[in-house]
Amino acid sequence: MFSLHGQKALVVGIANEHSIAWGCAHALKAQGADLAITWLNAKAEPFVRPLAEELEAEILLPLDVSQPGQLEAVFAEIASRWGRLDTLVHSIAFAPRADLHGRVIDCSAEGFGLAMDISVHSFLRMIRLAEPLMTDGGCCLSVSFFGASRVVRHYNMMGPVKAALESAMRYAAADLGEKGIRVHALSPGPLATRAASGIDHFDEMLAEAAERAPTHQLASIEDVGAMAAFLASAEARNLTGSVHEIDGGFSITA
Repeated sequence: MFSLHGQKALVVGIANEHSIAWGCAHALKAQGADLAITWLNAKAEPFVRPLAEELEAEILLPLDVSQPGQLEAVFAEIASRWGRLDTLVHSIAFAPRADLHGRVIDCSAEGFGLAMDISVHSFLRMIRLAEPLMTDGGCCLSVSFFGASRVVRHYNMMGPVKAALESAMRYAAADLGEKGIRVHALSPGPLATRAASGIDHFDEMLAEAAERAPTHQLASIEDVGAMAAFLASAEARNLTGSVHEIDGGFSITA
């Protein structure tokens, strides 16, 4: 029903073949987009580079958003090689383990600040750098979770962090709507990714989600990728500022 042929897309956050970002990259490529893909560091590169090469990514670069200059270098390469950007997928989040596994009210200022910087402010920084490259409009996507709006056991400090991400998404959508740049959050239910494995009792969360969801199925990275590809398309040009729940109906249940 739609095509992304000729689009240029940056996907940040692939760690391995189970990553949400990988599902998004695969779907974008399947619909015809050209890809730029990043990896976190030298340890991650051997896992990410083969996946990027499988999708014939045209730009491959390291990106640790906590390191000064790396984000700017990625966008400088995109500007030099492509001269434009149509789609941005931000699928990174971080919280120090000690803060994540404790009560929200006990988390340290340093840990909370770091989680906000990497999980939220880096998205705003990416959008700001993408803006001048999206001269014909574009789509910026990040990844949230149901715990942003409801208390989810063991999700702890990432709940307030994801709530901030969703709010930032809405304000960014308002800032950029007149330029045709749409901003969204993808919100799958619990998924067995490497990042999610850091959450206490995560296996219990997966089982509960599958039981509660009307479909009795967990979302897959392919499901998330399909939504990302649609939102990046011209057919979704009048959609912006939304949290898209991709969870088999888990979020509608009590």
